[in-house]
Amino acid sequence: MIIPVRCFSCGKPIGHLWEQFKKRTSEGEDPKKVLDDLGLEKYCCRSIFLGQTDLIELVGKFKKS
Repeated sequence: MIIPVRCFSCGKPIGHLWEQFKKRTSEGEDPKKVLDDLGLEKYCCRSIFLGQTDLIELVGKFKKS
């Protein structure tokens, strides 16, 4: 899935933070600490980041040509 530009519930812009979150968590940093550093304090914004799964490569395999 693709990360939304704004939070669905509160409307805070969050799309620009996704790459930084993904990079830091892949390096082994704790997701809670990363979300706190990025300024995501509300549960609605945090749930979008923690529930996100990158499926774009998988879905791209089944694209009709």
